[in-house]
Amino acid sequence: MENSQNFNKKKRRLVDTLVKNNLLKDKRLYKAFLEVPLEDFIPKRYRDDYKIYEDIPNLFYYQNPQNYRTISAPHMITIMLQGLSLQENDDLLILGAKSGYIAALANKLSPLGEIIVLEANSEIAKLTQENLENLNLGENVSVIVKNPLEGMPELSPWQKILVTGAIKEIRIYPLLRQLDSDEGVLYAPIGEEYIQTYTQILRMKENFYGKKQLQVRFTPLMTQVELDEIELITDFDEIKEIEVEINPKKVEETLEKVNIQYETSIIDEIDVSKQPKIQSLEEKERNEAIKFLSDLEKIANRLRREDEIENCFGCIEEMEALIESLKNFKKDLGLKVKKLQTLINQIMSYNVIRKELEKKVMENPDFIDKKIEIINKQIEEINKLKEIIKSERNRL
Repeated sequence: MENSQNFNKKKRRLVDTLVKNNLLKDKRLYKAFLEVPLEDFIPKRYRDDYKIYEDIPNLFYYQNPQNYRTISAPHMITIMLQGLSLQENDDLLILGAKSGYIAALANKLSPLGEIIVLEANSEIAKLTQENLENLNLGENVSVIVKNPLEGMPELSPWQKILVTGAIKEIRIYPLLRQLDSDEGVLYAPIGEEYIQTYTQILRMKENFYGKKQLQVRFTPLMTQVELDEIELITDFDEIKEIEVEINPKKVEETLEKVNIQYETSIIDEIDVSKQPKIQSLEEKERNEAIKFLSDLEKIANRLRREDEIENCFGCIEEMEALIESLKNFKKDLGLKVKKLQTLINQIMSYNVIRKELEKKVMENPDFIDKKIEIINKQIEEINKLKEIIKSERNRL
């Protein structure tokens, strides 16, 4: 209890300092910093109670002097999240997990959107997922083990993309194509060697406008994927260049409507009682969305009992068709379509592995244990899918 009280005092002092230094201007982020416990994202063996809530990076993962990871300093997190100009229903792709702390804060700014975190290190990804689930954010934020440089084109468009590690300019081009053409924003520390420039890039149709904001020093974005079962691409054969016009005025004018500048009155404007409201729809449309979710659950139940591999693929195709229909309701109802699609993608991946193992079991019975392991993982993902479906249906 004493530690908790000390932390609360320290975090209040920290955010007030960020306001006084003219860094923290968004009252939603001010409130988020107070609500999200940084200490819950740092393993106890690395936690330093004297340094926590100071304006410095916090170590959360360490293997050796060449392989360690930190949660960015609060002033840098403030710059990142305000630079994205998040709206309440924006879908956000975060490249690099940072233990989940940034994703948890972003969820407070975009409670009706979906957040997916891509992390190359499977150990960090697992830690991040556990941190988020401990704070009941597992439904709102997904963590995927994948090379962050690829992004998630299959789930695009993304209203916002945040890169949390140093990235070469040539590597942002595939990510820019995944931005929403209606004022999507990518924010990234772009550059090589020791110094990068944090750059805000706005997409308007097929035009891209940039605003270089400040020089920073980040460790490179980790891209080596650690997966045994699935081989993923860690480089690109061809990257087509995108012309980005450096036009700070265009970026500022476009994002001004959401990037509200709150002055010193920020502290007095916090209203903790306000909760985001789902935009109402006609009852007929809402019932239609509920029916799609019910149909999705029925197929998931059928898939869970199915033994034939080809029939499993058929179930997955049916679910993907329903997801396409649910996309029509995403904006108005805040449906977690990307979360559902991500789980279905994972189920499909396990099914592909399962098909390959079927062949190997015929040749060598020793593979039976691996096959059982994959089936159990697939069932686990199906159960997660059913939980999200039920949660979304009940919410409607």
